[in-house]
Amino acid sequence: MKVGGLLASAGINIGLCVLFLSLYSILRKQPSNVKVYFGRRIAEERNRLRDAFILERFVPSPSWIVKSLRCTEDEILDAAGLDAVVFNRIIVFSSCYTQCTTGPADAFIFNSIRIFSLAAILCILGVLPLNYFGQDMLHVRIPSASLETFTIGNVQERSRWLWVHCVVLYIISVVACVLLYLEYKHISRLRLCHISRATSNPSHFTVLVRGIPKSSTESFSRTVQGFFTKYHASSYLSHQVVYKVGKVQKIVSGAKKVYRKFRHFKGTAVDQRCRSITFQCSFCGASSNSFQLLPIDFEQESEIPNVNDSSFSSTDEECGAAFIFFKTRYAALVVAKILQTSNPMRWVTSLAPERDDIYWSNLWLPYKQLWIRHISTLGGSIVFMFLFLMPVTFIQGLTQLEQLQQRLPFLRGILEKNYMTQLITGYLPSVILQIFLYTVSPTMMLFSTLEGPISHSERKKSACCKVLYFTIWNVFFVNVLSGSAISQVIALSRPKEIPMQLARAVPVQATFFTTYVLTSGWASLSSELMQPFALTWNFIRRYILRMEEDDLLYSFPYHTEVPKVLLFGLLGFTCSVLAPLILPFLLLYFCLGYVVYRNQFLNVYCTKYDTGGLYWPIAHNATIFSLVLTQIICLGVFALKKSPVAAGFTVPLIIFTLLFYQYCRKRHLPLFKTFPAQNLIDMDMEDQQMGRTEDLHHRLHNAYFQFPDTDDIPLEGVHSVGRDEDGSGTSGESSRKESADDELSHPTLDGLPVSRLRNAVRSLGSVLRPQRRELAV
Repeated sequence: MKVGGLLASAGINIGLCVLFLSLYSILRKQPSNVKVYFGRRIAEERNRLRDAFILERFVPSPSWIVKSLRCTEDEILDAAGLDAVVFNRIIVFSSCYTQCTTGPADAFIFNSIRIFSLAAILCILGVLPLNYFGQDMLHVRIPSASLETFTIGNVQERSRWLWVHCVVLYIISVVACVLLYLEYKHISRLRLCHISRATSNPSHFTVLVRGIPKSSTESFSRTVQGFFTKYHASSYLSHQVVYKVGKVQKIVSGAKKVYRKFRHFKGTAVDQRCRSITFQCSFCGASSNSFQLLPIDFEQESEIPNVNDSSFSSTDEECGAAFIFFKTRYAALVVAKILQTSNPMRWVTSLAPERDDIYWSNLWLPYKQLWIRHISTLGGSIVFMFLFLMPVTFIQGLTQLEQLQQRLPFLRGILEKNYMTQLITGYLPSVILQIFLYTVSPTMMLFSTLEGPISHSERKKSACCKVLYFTIWNVFFVNVLSGSAISQVIALSRPKEIPMQLARAVPVQATFFTTYVLTSGWASLSSELMQPFALTWNFIRRYILRMEEDDLLYSFPYHTEVPKVLLFGLLGFTCSVLAPLILPFLLLYFCLGYVVYRNQFLNVYCTKYDTGGLYWPIAHNATIFSLVLTQIICLGVFALKKSPVAAGFTVPLIIFTLLFYQYCRKRHLPLFKTFPAQNLIDMDMEDQQMGRTEDLHHRLHNAYFQFPDTDDIPLEGVHSVGRDEDGSGTSGESSRKESADDELSHPTLDGLPVSRLRNAVRSLGSVLRPQRRELAV
């Protein structure tokens, strides 16, 4: 690819970014889009915008950028949780703040050295000129020059300037390790603060037990009670068995949704004189009413089901899983970590996730099936990964015009045009690859669901790892090993030659990675900011379907964004010394992403559950892998360039990086696998001193109900307008009837009673609510 192709791709993406950012700054000001771009704030503050014409609403403005930059880390922590802080710090490596309560973001991010800023300064000013003038040759005009002249492939063999590349590699690696250590240390402290502040979190007292043996003489509940009263009598408090009631749960959920819709008409005036409209069919001439009036007085107490009916038994619906509540946090931690019986497949215990984080349908799965599911999903992921080789190989063919003209001769006339060459080689391949990559995240999320995770956060974290492995393999390795020549795909079958193949191919494929950063990075950030899918659905719902307004609340897609950021980090490290021209585009992506994602956390996404910073070990491992891979590739390049000194000094750097990785695993990783007993014991002692123990134990009994009671939804009447006893209406007169059994009514339905719906929901909830079996404390 020539520089002109890169400039064409950069121009297209810059134009799209400017267009999308301008549209976003206008669309976010429109009252009709307030729930698209301020969903989290609307859900919390219940703000409403005036639907008035203001000229400022149609003028692009950078005010949202200023607000994002002024936001502190404490505000992000309060608004979006620790995972959002971790993601923000993945984007920008910054110096560590030693307190759990951090100061303004500007103070410790923009005044510190970031790894890719340092790499861009060193490589653009030091390495890039050496690459460009690496051989004695007549240089053409830069737009017509090949991008390979800016890579290390343009340096002569046995060049005495290769030591500069080695020194720059050392500086980048050492600084990256130092910043990684400071980040690991800081996020570990944030995680400890996150645990200590959650004093009333019921999940700290709760253990999930699976693999409960089934008895023919007693129920699961009796079995659980007998086991824990025998072996953990001093700390056991109570338990709750998980019930398999998926279909009935959907009925209850649907009834609650209908019930909440009628709450929108609380306090509104209902015109009881409303009459149906008669429509006539254009084909058959038959008439039809728009609705049918329902009588008010058809409520019959005899129709309310008896929840104590002995014919209904939920024993058969019990599952081999239960939530066990303990008196102290430390007791729950001990029970969760030890082996309960000599059979590891029975009485398997683990700390329970939070109530809103539980993936209930997977709790019904037999524990013995999980290992089969893991193997099956692993096989399916590998098959899908290799099937993806076909589009990647096709895409790489577009970057090689010679082979493309040989395989498709009828395109020879089109490819001779300069602008078509720049478009096909510089922009089209990365766009096609990005389109295919949109299928990866849903597929990996499906695989992660089939594995049987017990929580939504665990499912999303598993999908994050799968997407990360997939993108690193298909976007980096497959493009590198098959990109220099399509016929070299056979190199994948010779693992011993892969390092040398990488050393030959990475400098050549760096041009494709640069265009990929432009297309997948810059354009995706603009799309993330504009929210085109949510915006389209909001338009269809409001103006086409005429549906009632509803809060558009989404959780942040960590399983797609974390792998994307880590992949760009991999590309930045591997190409920094070999092809530094990618660094300015990559640095601009991280700066733009820093602003965009902070804005999304503050305004758009709603945090439903939090992992407590468990995404950071994934980011740390991926960064270490990127560093080691970069060093191995540089070792191969130095060997190809026949520079034994540079190659010899690279070996100790690889060993040092691996030792640093092992140290971090021993020093910080255990804090992300479990809770420290010291902190939990201190929290238990503080609860006893403050007299909060009894209250916490009382809350545990209602913390993990599969079907919470519906009494928290108040039923209040609405006002009726102009309905006399004989049914005739009066103009301008209104009467308010207040009684304990007031009915909620739809504006166009005459006296539709909702108390029956309320009774149905309560009856189902009473039937399905597990029996609470408590022991005296």
